[in-house]
Amino acid sequence: MGFSKALGAAALLYSNVASATVTSTGFTVELGDVSYFLPPKAVTAIDVTKYKHLFGTGSFVPFTVIECTECHEKEISSAVEKYLQKDDVFQSGFLQAIYVQGQPKSPSYHAYNTSATTITGEAKLAPGPYFLNALGQIHEAWRLYSDYTGAFTESCISTGDGTFSVLPAGIVGQKSAIAVPSRLYYQQTEEKPLAGVRIGIKDIYDIKGLRTSNGNRAWYWLYPPAENTATPVQRLIDAGAIIVGKMITSQFANGEVATADWVDYHEAFNPRGDGYQDTSSSSSGGGAGIAAYDWLDVALGSDTGGSVRGPSQVQGLYGNRPSHGLVSLEHTMPLSPTLDTAGLLARNPLTWKAAAEVMYKGNITTTTTYPSKINTISWPTSANTIANTLLLNFLTNITTLLNATTSPINMTSTWISQNPTLPAFETLLNTTYTTLITQEQIPLVRDPFYADYAAKHDGRRPFVNPVPLIRWGWGESNNRTFTLAQAHTNKTLYMSWLNSTILAPNTRTCSESLLLYVGSDASSTTYRNAYRLSAPRPPLGFSRGYMSVMSETPDFVVPIGEAPYNSSVTGHVEYLPVTVNFMAAKGCDGMLFGLVERLFEVGLVKSVLAGWSGVKGGEALVLRK
Repeated sequence: MGFSKALGAAALLYSNVASATVTSTGFTVELGDVSYFLPPKAVTAIDVTKYKHLFGTGSFVPFTVIECTECHEKEISSAVEKYLQKDDVFQSGFLQAIYVQGQPKSPSYHAYNTSATTITGEAKLAPGPYFLNALGQIHEAWRLYSDYTGAFTESCISTGDGTFSVLPAGIVGQKSAIAVPSRLYYQQTEEKPLAGVRIGIKDIYDIKGLRTSNGNRAWYWLYPPAENTATPVQRLIDAGAIIVGKMITSQFANGEVATADWVDYHEAFNPRGDGYQDTSSSSSGGGAGIAAYDWLDVALGSDTGGSVRGPSQVQGLYGNRPSHGLVSLEHTMPLSPTLDTAGLLARNPLTWKAAAEVMYKGNITTTTTYPSKINTISWPTSANTIANTLLLNFLTNITTLLNATTSPINMTSTWISQNPTLPAFETLLNTTYTTLITQEQIPLVRDPFYADYAAKHDGRRPFVNPVPLIRWGWGESNNRTFTLAQAHTNKTLYMSWLNSTILAPNTRTCSESLLLYVGSDASSTTYRNAYRLSAPRPPLGFSRGYMSVMSETPDFVVPIGEAPYNSSVTGHVEYLPVTVNFMAAKGCDGMLFGLVERLFEVGLVKSVLAGWSGVKGGEALVLRK
């Protein structure tokens, strides 16, 4: 290349570089031994001419905004104590300076901390911790946590214009960092009932500005960031919720087992017991995150065949499969539109209920009149284990509370006696679930994905995990033997029967009866370090978990305690959750939420703790020093 050409190329390169802009993506700082993320956009600015001495060699000064009426020493001290108790973002390091909003009675109002500097300004700020820079710009403080369970596929932060971006921050912990804002910034109102509530979103829901993976790496990189936000997510955002990240899902929302089936992404870690139990799926990340992190309040999952209820059961959480159709699922990856629902997982039943009321809007109404008839399926009859004792005591207590009658019911024999011309429903519905999820997902997800990938990559096919491949293969090879039309017919037969007999509607109590079955009792384990002895198979057959799936009725998981098991990992007695599933007539979700709230008020159920045990709390074993 000649000198003139080289000079021209260099000039062009220089021109391109010169036109590039530098954009701040925020700042990561440490205060003591805690890491914080400062969003790039300042909330306001003040004149710092008088406070230059505060900065020294540092770029930011931590300070605290305190709202007070008289602003005397006792009031300020009381406010600080409340901050420390209420907020996991606030710490004593933010007391280097104080910004008081109110009228101090005397110059000594901050005498409880003589080293604190008083900052003044015209800006009106929400109470809580902030950082101030030398230009006078004030930034919120978002605490960074390590996602040590691997519950998230991507952390995120709102850009403030309805879109989201990937959080540009990381800390020690071997996994992504998740940023959460101070709880002190938010005041819940009638218009914003979820203000400040931190929520993780299953990575099948689109969020504007973020890519969606559906548990598949090729999908994540093939398609651009979403241009729309899924309806369930948008409703949570509109109510003031803080979306902190996308949460891991098994591939294309199919059920996968840890280690054996997860290839593209690793399954999240269940923190309960020995820490190496399967999280269940497909809402794996949501279950693991809510069980592990007290800084996360709610997770949005989806339930087609048990994908919210399974993680809730094995990790001892409140979780719901709603009546089908309570919220539309635009901009959400489908497994089977005939069966797909959006459900929530939480540790606190009141927060769970509040999020559900926002997401389902007018489709649920909380009621306080409950059925006086309880049917049970395969309920224990002898208190021969700790789990069975918990279950029997719980049934006795709820029966007394509702002044109800309790009766065991055999679904199979009841069906046969009432449908003598039909085969047993286990036979009738043997292939129904598999037919629906494969023959509906193939044209909606697989075929366009394969075509788009091939068009971009010279006819190549993307990698897909074993489970969806085997299921799709079954659906494709059996689509003439087991048709969608027949699957819908069989589902309708079962739904009509269950919804007119076992879970019939009632004008006074919404549902004629409650149907209870055991969700989890610590009697079985699924270790993630166990190898599968055979290839995965299509999910043929019928189980209790499919009752609500086929009948479109609500099915709620309620944790009631925990029971011991002998761990082959630790060689020690550990504990796993005991849970009960509540079912009611279709559309009676509000009644069930009201009932769980009532059980909470009288102490029959409690908030679940994060960590090793839902009852005792404590760090997961892997984290203990």
